[in-house]
Amino acid sequence: MVHIWPILWVGAGGFIGSVLRYALAGLVHRLIPFAAFPYGTLAVNVTGCLAIGILGGISDGRQTVGPDLRLFLLIGVLGGFTTFSTFGHETLALARDGEYLKASANVLLQVTVGLTAVWLGYGAGRLR
Repeated sequence: MVHIWPILWVGAGGFIGSVLRYALAGLVHRLIPFAAFPYGTLAVNVTGCLAIGILGGISDGRQTVGPDLRLFLLIGVLGGFTTFSTFGHETLALARDGEYLKASANVLLQVTVGLTAVWLGYGAGRLR
């Protein structure tokens, strides 16, 4: 039998995360108009990586985040917020357009800055 509450927690969080992603990416695109680089997606991915690092660090270090809240925040909100599928699509589009340097920069920045943000966030989340 399927338990409905985990599905509802993830779905509600996903809705919120998707709306937040739309708002932040839109804000960045308004701040940097006519950019030929996906700065909005970069901002969302780095922010999402930092947030999941912090929440993961808090959750693992203090055991204070229960299973329902973890479903809601980590899988729902942050799953809806982060945009690695968009990252893949935009990187491919840059490459298809012959913008190989921008495509490479996108991959390098998203991965290295994102992983660094997870590491920093995790460390910050573990601080007592």
